[in-house]
Amino acid sequence: MSKIKEKFAALDAKKEKALIAYVMAGFPNEKATISTVKGLIRGGVDIIELGFPFSDPLADGPVIQNASTVSLEKGTKVKKFFEIVKRIRKQTDIPLVLMTYTNILYHKGYAKFIDNARNAGIDGFILPDMSIEESEEYLRAARGKTDTIFLISPNTSSKRIASIAKASSGFLYLVAVYGTTGIKTGIKSYTLKAIRDVKKQTKGKIPIGVGFGVSSPEDVRKYVKAGADAVIVGSAFLKLIEKTPQQKLESKIASFTKSLKNQTIHK
Repeated sequence: MSKIKEKFAALDAKKEKALIAYVMAGFPNEKATISTVKGLIRGGVDIIELGFPFSDPLADGPVIQNASTVSLEKGTKVKKFFEIVKRIRKQTDIPLVLMTYTNILYHKGYAKFIDNARNAGIDGFILPDMSIEESEEYLRAARGKTDTIFLISPNTSSKRIASIAKASSGFLYLVAVYGTTGIKTGIKSYTLKAIRDVKKQTKGKIPIGVGFGVSSPEDVRKYVKAGADAVIVGSAFLKLIEKTPQQKLESKIASFTKSLKNQTIHK
């Protein structure tokens, strides 16, 4: 059983849902990333999504795009990213998911990159631009080594959801809003309906995580109430990182994380 699957099983036994936090590795520097991760762990986060910067992040809004640019400018390359992952692994056994873009893996070679990531401590991948039709080589390289987390949206057809869910492991990522991440448009009724419909279709075979535009404890509460197995928060953390002095970062992140995590616990 993968580390991510084990985490969901443990949470299910406690009647809890997962809080997943996204942070951009190397933003605004490596020290801040480590402090942020420490704060996330103190606050009770269940899974951490580590972004690896890409020059053309199509799925990301301005907040993550800026974080990606800053990280690249500070020299975050693959070798440095894996060093950060190894530092985190020395402190915690929490599941770590790498979110980046397909070209990064393709350029290095899927099998080689996945093996290196796994050796560093990565437990799963999210590639927003990886289409199910072009995923055969990627899935073959990942099989038995790491979880492959694919994205669906509220207007994805039932037939397509079935094929994407079959290729996914760890959890299925439901994009909450149309457009890029980080754009706050409020919780939409179509998203709540999509959660219920996807849960019904997948019949509990894979957890459903909801992300994009989630920024407050109230958002987390509403998505959990609608049936989400996990809620993913990204841009809200990056905004907090950007405005918080380094010496206060860990405690600020811990406090915000705790406020979000409290909404995933069955009361």
